[in-house]
Amino acid sequence: MTIEVKNLRKSYGSQLVLDNINFSIGDGEIVAFLGNNGAGKSTTMKIINGYLSKDSGEVKVCGIDVDKDSKKVHGLIGYLPEHNPIYPEQYVKEYLTFVAGIYGFKGSDAKKRVDEMIEKTCLTREYKKRIGQLSKGYRQRVGLAAALIPDPKVLILDEPTSHLDFGNQIKLLEIIDNLSKSG
Repeated sequence: MTIEVKNLRKSYGSQLVLDNINFSIGDGEIVAFLGNNGAGKSTTMKIINGYLSKDSGEVKVCGIDVDKDSKKVHGLIGYLPEHNPIYPEQYVKEYLTFVAGIYGFKGSDAKKRVDEMIEKTCLTREYKKRIGQLSKGYRQRVGLAAALIPDPKVLILDEPTSHLDFGNQIKLLEIIDNLSKSG
C-alpha cells in the first residue's frame, strides 16, 4: 500500500475532527476525499504529509511511519496545498528552478527537471511570465509543477481545482490523469 491510515483521530481543543478514520490507497490509485466544509479532508492530508500531528492512530506512506521518519516521508510526497504558496513576483521558470534547488537539483539537472515539469503541466507558453501575471488556472499548474519536481511517489492535492473556471478544472484534471497514467 502507498498510504495506510488506521484509527486516525484528531481534535482541535474539544472539537473532534477525525474519529477513527481508516483507509488504504494502493500504488497508482487516484482517490478523492469528498465531504462538507470542516469535515477533516485537509486535516487528514496534512497529517499524512506530517505537517500536522495526530492525536492517535497510525499513518504510513510507502510503509514508513510518518511519526517515526517524517523527513523520509516528506521526500516521498509531492504536495499542493489549498492555498498555493507561490511567489507572484518571480517568473515561472525562476520559481521552479528555486524549488528544484531546494530538492537538491543543480545545474543542468535542475534545468532538465524544470523543463520536464513545465512541459508535463502545460506551462510551455507561460514559463517566461511572472507568476502574478498568470490566471488562477496557470498558477495552479505552477504549484503542481513544483509539487512534481522531486519525482514523488505520492501526490497529494488539496482542492486543486477550487476557484478555477470549468475549462481550467478540466485541463488540470486531464494533466493529473496523464501523470497517473505515466507513473
